[in-house]
Amino acid sequence: MIDHWIGHYHRGPDTVVSRLPASLKLGVALAIIAGTVLAPPRAAGWYLAVAAALAGAVILSRMPMRFLLKRLAWLSPLVLGVAVANVFQPGGRGNWPTVAVKSMLCLATIITVSNTTPFSHILRVLRAVRVPALLITTLALMHRYLFVLAEEAERMRRARTSRLFTRPRRARWRLLSTVVGQLFVRASERAERIYGAMCARGWK
Repeated sequence: MIDHWIGHYHRGPDTVVSRLPASLKLGVALAIIAGTVLAPPRAAGWYLAVAAALAGAVILSRMPMRFLLKRLAWLSPLVLGVAVANVFQPGGRGNWPTVAVKSMLCLATIITVSNTTPFSHILRVLRAVRVPALLITTLALMHRYLFVLAEEAERMRRARTSRLFTRPRRARWRLLSTVVGQLFVRASERAERIYGAMCARGWK
């Protein structure tokens, strides 16, 4: 379950999209995102073309639509936040639907690429284009230990559930905040131990 939510869907079927070079997919994604951000509000043709291209990529990659919609649902608060922030900008009250559409298309592009490309291939492309090695190492460690933190959170959730016979609604948010706080403390302690172990092995 953890791998389903965090991992990449490229571990599924071998498709035409998954076999494409990572550099090509990242380049096309960057062009789509840049074009969508810079497109004027009335460029409906561009938005429709991008949506059609993404739909074709999803179909060719055999990515379940439910899988994509779940990811978009998890990230939709970010889209709504960007649209709401635009409302408070001078002259932005009439542009919030365009901002929401642009944000959703960009998110769909990122989700499609990230779930049809191994993360290690993405790091290789970043290394090839001279991205700082420290940033690449940080991204690699974040990706690796994201699974560790997710497993730790799952263990804490199971332990909490096994000790509670009822789950009162009033205490749900308080319990969740407690779990998040404990997870932050454990993550900080684990990060210190990992950093000490890496330094002991000569990492700089």
